[in-house]
Amino acid sequence: MDSILSAARHVFSDKGYEAASMAEIGACVGVSEAAIYKYFDSKRSLLLSVIQDWFLGMIAGNREKVAGVYGVRSRVHLLIWQHLNTIRDASDLCRLFYAEVRSRPDYVGSKLHSLNREATQLLTLEIDEGIATGLIRSDIPVRLVRDIVFGGIEHHVSAFLAGHGQLDCDAIADSMTSILFEGVQARKVSVHDAIERIEHVAERLERALGPKPVRRGGR
Repeated sequence: MDSILSAARHVFSDKGYEAASMAEIGACVGVSEAAIYKYFDSKRSLLLSVIQDWFLGMIAGNREKVAGVYGVRSRVHLLIWQHLNTIRDASDLCRLFYAEVRSRPDYVGSKLHSLNREATQLLTLEIDEGIATGLIRSDIPVRLVRDIVFGGIEHHVSAFLAGHGQLDCDAIADSMTSILFEGVQARKVSVHDAIERIEHVAERLERALGPKPVRRGGR
């Protein structure tokens, strides 16, 4: 089935959804059109499976990359940069997602809708962490920050997806991160507040590390 998904991704990206045919996809992997229908009951279900597979890989890759980066700001920058790179490197799939999936009335509540929320949740988790550690103002609505970031990216890349110009992922990610943190970064706090936040971080670390082992005998 993986070979069918790979072939379908190539054909959908090259021809578009309407012009792509199940027969052509089957020919790419040396199977009949009827053989594809054993796994997918329609061309649309195949398209959805292709995009779901793409989303799953993107989410797993983003999680892995973020885990190796220190600091909320650096991780937010990475997520913005990674999202831009995904759009640039898989622009044909992005166009299919916007035109054939997200614009449809059955999108909300679908598997892909859930995966899209899971992908954007990686950013909201970082904003939550920034608030908890005092880096980001606590009065900032987290969902609004998420919408500003991804809505801003979508607006900015619309010309590129329409075939106009290039996408400078480095410059855009740098600018968006700078603008974002200029707006949400916490102001200077008192020594008392700083101590409370340090204690909060220490408590979080203790919970993450788990209970200390109990020594038996001796010192």
